[in-house]
Amino acid sequence: MATWNSRGLRGSTLEDLVNRANDKYREEGLALIQKVPTPITPIKIDKEHRHITLAYFDQKSTVDYIGAVQGIPVCFDAKECATDTFPLQNIHAHQVAFMGDFEKQGGCAFLLIFYSGRGVFYYLPYDHMKKFWDRAQEGGRKSFRYEELDAAFFLRQGGNVLVPYLEGLQKDLERKDKGMD
Repeated sequence: MATWNSRGLRGSTLEDLVNRANDKYREEGLALIQKVPTPITPIKIDKEHRHITLAYFDQKSTVDYIGAVQGIPVCFDAKECATDTFPLQNIHAHQVAFMGDFEKQGGCAFLLIFYSGRGVFYYLPYDHMKKFWDRAQEGGRKSFRYEELDAAFFLRQGGNVLVPYLEGLQKDLERKDKGMD
């Protein structure tokens, strides 16, 4: 059985927490966000037990979650980071492109990062992430440090939602309405 320290279990735990937040937001009528399934092509199928035993990813996935919050289109990817340095290799070029196109269409894109070593969640607006991404593409750091993050987007835990990302979204939208970076 997998332990808490196994990479797979940690990722699924983050996904479970985000899914619970999505369920709570839906119950409260605040948002409708769904997990985007990763397309696969089955290679081996156990016909007796009716399940796939071997498969490969069919195509590059875009983001983990997509939906709407009070009429605003939203997409985001959930990432986990055990240290204070987030490697940009955890984000793929096709995801950056998709999120940029999503924002151009009037949507709001972001990363939701769980800093597991600190036990904190962070809402990283797309335009902030893009600055780090562009810096790396231009030969700069291939990561960003915890200290570089805007303190306003750390999510307060507590209350009835374990991952209160709507709090970050609200700040992001207010900042965009004011034309701030």
